Amino acid sequence: MKTAFVTGITGQDGAYLAEHLVNNGYKVIGGVRRSSAANTWRLEELGLIGKVHLEAYDLLDPHITSAIIRKHQPDEVYNLAAQSFVGTSFDQPAYTLKVDALGVVYLLEAIRTEKPDARFYQASTSEMFGLVQAVPQKEDTPFYPRSPYGVAKLAAHWMTTNYRESYDMYACSGILFNHESPLRGPEFVTRKITIGLAEVLEGREAAVQLGNMDAKRDWGFAGDYIKGMHLMLQQDKADEYVLSTGETYEVREFVTRAAQAIGFDAEWEGSEIDEKLRDKKTGKVIVEVNPQFFRPCEVDLLIGSPEKAEKNLGWKRDVSFAQLVQMMAEQDLDRVRAGKPLYNAIG
Repeated sequence: MKTAFVTGITGQDGAYLAEHLVNNGYKVIGGVRRSSAANTWRLEELGLIGKVHLEAYDLLDPHITSAIIRKHQPDEVYNLAAQSFVGTSFDQPAYTLKVDALGVVYLLEAIRTEKPDARFYQASTSEMFGLVQAVPQKEDTPFYPRSPYGVAKLAAHWMTTNYRESYDMYACSGILFNHESPLRGPEFVTRKITIGLAEVLEGREAAVQLGNMDAKRDWGFAGDYIKGMHLMLQQDKADEYVLSTGETYEVREFVTRAAQAIGFDAEWEGSEIDEKLRDKKTGKVIVEVNPQFFRPCEVDLLIGSPEKAEKNLGWKRDVSFAQLVQMMAEQDLDRVRAGKPLYNAIG
């Protein structure tokens, strides 16, 4: 039986990955912050409580990191823990850099000294492309991050490459484009949209407040993407891979489809900061643009090429953009109607 250590196991990707690994016969050790002890709702939703072993873990404590690697001797290590919200990174740039870059160094060093034959996966991000230098973005496209989050992730990305080349470690990075699901944190725009629209429909909120409606993103289903992570660690040679759909949609399109999925008959009116989405049945404004939610430095277009992953890993996605939006909108409406508190859980 293989053993995998997964940091960030209580997050969206960590929970889906843990489910996939357990289903493939792995012993799964999950690293969790002490503050995350009560935030296991994703693991509960996937029926994983009792099937994974949780260890108190702090990315910024090299002694704890080394102790866990020494104790469990994992065959595979997946680093999914991060300060992963772009907006927060502008407010807390130093903390973001520590967690998302220095924390990765501690983990790589622990593997190098305690279990050098372990295979390591680093969660990189399309935000490293930032001000895009080519369309679509591929593994060899130059990076130009436009947020402290993107900068921190880029440092970790290159550190992973450096450890692979310097110490002959099996260390690779997955450059994942936006991947969403009903388990996404509510601080991310997709869940903000689906939760907000459900609350407007149920009369609990006046209108959803959003930022840049013109931003274009390559959105896929997280449950598909974690399979790509696993495949990356099953190859003969470590390498970097882009996981994406190869399609891009405006935030506006996500909003429109989510509204339609739960029964709104809506149309857009106005432009720029005066743009609104109005429900034609009731005449009520259900979405408004609020400049407060614009980024200080915007990333306008992200669209990746999954060609290398499809060819070399045999990876493919099963859930389309339309299916993803439908799934998220319907599940959040069910949650809101049931009064479930878990959709407000962050982590």
